[in-house]
Amino acid sequence: MTNHLWHGPQAFCQRSEAKPVKRLLPHLPYRALGGAVASVGVIGLTLYFCFTAVQGNHGLARLAEVRQQTQDLEVTLALLEQERAVLENRVARLSDDYLDLDLLDERARDVLGLARPDEIIIR
Repeated sequence: MTNHLWHGPQAFCQRSEAKPVKRLLPHLPYRALGGAVASVGVIGLTLYFCFTAVQGNHGLARLAEVRQQTQDLEVTLALLEQERAVLENRVARLSDDYLDLDLLDERARDVLGLARPDEIIIR
């Protein structure tokens, strides 16, 4: 009686024809396809990092904005320092140590509405 499941040792030694592998892109070898995918990936990452370096939150465009803001704030600071110096000068001139009579007269006229009898007031 012959076993149909067992064909003997000669079945293992026989060579069967290898079936060809079906490729998605038969004209390109797989190595070239892998290299192309890797190249596209590297180029994509490079473009992303370049874009982020220019337009990102900490990129070159933001750096230019921050520098412009710094210049604007320095101009504002200089104006405020000048205004402060003027006010400090006026306070010093009205202090007890040094009294400027002309400034005192100006402030009394402005705040209290005082005038000399020989002056004409125009409003």
